[in-house]
Amino acid sequence: MRLDKYLKVSRIIKRRTVAKEAADSGRIKVNGKDAKSSTSLKVGDVLEIKFGEEIKKVKILIIKETVKKEEAENMYEVL
Repeated sequence: MRLDKYLKVSRIIKRRTVAKEAADSGRIKVNGKDAKSSTSLKVGDVLEIKFGEEIKKVKILIIKETVKKEEAENMYEVL
C-alpha cells in the first residue's frame, strides 16, 4: 500500500493530501530512509513522522484497504 494512503486509512494523518504533502516535503522516513508519498509499505516497516518538533515512531502491524474508526489504531504500534 502507498504511504499516503496508509497514513489516511490508519488515521495517523486525517487527509490523504496532507499525508502526501508531508511525505513529499521530507518529514516522513520509512526504516530510516526519506520516503515519498508513493513509497510502498509492508508489515514490519517503521515510520518516523515529524509533527513540528515532535517525532512520532510507529511500527506497521496490519495493512488493510479500509477499516472502521475504532479499529484504525490496531493497524500500528507506537514505539
